Amino acid sequence: MNPVVGWTLAVIGTAIGYARYGWQGVALCASAIVFWLLLQFNLALRTMRAAGESPVGTVASAVMLHAKLKKGMRLLQVIQLTRSLGEKLGDAPETFRWTDASGAAVRMTFERGRCTGWTLERPAAPPA
Repeated sequence: MNPVVGWTLAVIGTAIGYARYGWQGVALCASAIVFWLLLQFNLALRTMRAAGESPVGTVASAVMLHAKLKKGMRLLQVIQLTRSLGEKLGDAPETFRWTDASGAAVRMTFERGRCTGWTLERPAAPPA
């Protein structure tokens, strides 16, 4: 969810809670907001724990990863797909690479934590 939309809904919910139930409504909305934030934090921790258990920059199939990617995906979503942290190649723009056992790789660029582009790199064919 877009953070602006989420926080706008939280403010509207808090205002409605105050208008209908007073401070008890505000307390209920605050509890719901904290619960939502804890769920998001738990998701990030589970993703990082799973990624930490596999080698950096590896993926089961680079071609399948390439097929599942979309522009605008967050880095956390990509890490959930690959189940590993990417091999960092550059800082400006942030560039990561994931390689599979056959040598095929997906190189992705991120700006402000969102995917802006990717390329599939296949290994050179052996001479016939």
